[in-house]
Amino acid sequence: MLQSLAGQEVFTLAEGEGSSRLFVHCSLARHESLIPLARALPPARNIYFDMPGHGRSAEWNGSDYQTDVVDIAAQLLDGPAHLIGHSFGATVALRLAAERPDLVSRLTLIEPVMFAAATDPEAIETHRAAFAAFVKAWTEGDRETAAKLFVAMWGTGPAWDDLPAKMRAMLAAQIHLIPAASAAIEDDVHGVLGKLDRVTCPVDLIEGSNSQPIMSAILDGLAGALPQAQRSVIEGAGHMVPITHIAQVASVLQGR
Repeated sequence: MLQSLAGQEVFTLAEGEGSSRLFVHCSLARHESLIPLARALPPARNIYFDMPGHGRSAEWNGSDYQTDVVDIAAQLLDGPAHLIGHSFGATVALRLAAERPDLVSRLTLIEPVMFAAATDPEAIETHRAAFAAFVKAWTEGDRETAAKLFVAMWGTGPAWDDLPAKMRAMLAAQIHLIPAASAAIEDDVHGVLGKLDRVTCPVDLIEGSNSQPIMSAILDGLAGALPQAQRSVIEGAGHMVPITHIAQVASVLQGR
């Protein structure tokens, strides 16, 4: 259903009973991307939403994208929950856990693109060089090229030209949401990394073995700052590991 949350019209869904789990999808996706993972886990009250500008939610109309998504997530919870976030969604879950630890009983960060947490200068420089072409395309107003480059780096693998025309158009239309969140994840403008000592719940840090090199550097930084962090690498997986390797991710979450 559509709800008005944090000044946005947001599609939300809750199913099941028991303790709560909140799933936060990645950029340019929608809540359905994480439903198969949710259903591979033991029964619970699973809560999902489409971030503004995604899925069945309305277009984003705010001024700080990550802040709006964090506020939406917080308003969907009425008590401690297991937060499971993927990619940008994981940065949302991380910030919510740091700012509202009372709402988080367990935190699962799958391929969190919190670039500001990376501590390896070489990995950081490699990331910036790889992303420079995207920045150039976006700056020049070439939305389709920007979307093509972004999907090549962070998508599930199919070549841009093999995607349906409707999907390519949708991705190009949404691509402005990537730079809208850049200050939060590249520069940590909200000071999340300075609050990680507040996250005292169990934390799962999950990455794919074939993901971008920057990801291991990000998890190195987070693992050193989060008191109860446990790392897992899913062999043969890339950035979209919760979609392509559901059973392996579910096994990690059930094995702790």
